[in-house]
Amino acid sequence: MEHPLTRCARFEKASELMGKRWTGLILRILLAGPRRFGELTDAIGSISERVLSERLKELEAEGVVSRHVDAGPPIRVAYQLTEKGQALWKVVDELARWAERWVDMKPSAARKRKSA
Repeated sequence: MEHPLTRCARFEKASELMGKRWTGLILRILLAGPRRFGELTDAIGSISERVLSERLKELEAEGVVSRHVDAGPPIRVAYQLTEKGQALWKVVDELARWAERWVDMKPSAARKRKSA
């Protein structure tokens, strides 16, 4: 029997997926319901369209997000969490709780120098 703290390939793969920049925020937004690409861009604010597109493709390839196209006119594309993605709500919620308690939001030294 493998010790629970030894390397686990599934945990490693999940950590790599969740650990990519913007992934957690995308999931948190989609937990509230389907969003169009532009709505995701607006909600996140500082993400480039290229990076958002990459993250959505990665999440879609993993079966976490589904892409729905409304032929229109105009053509509209919406993204939503699959059952697999919805199952991450507890992870996202716990991370948000941890962040509220432990993440320090003091301005960084770099930001202080810019405003001086």
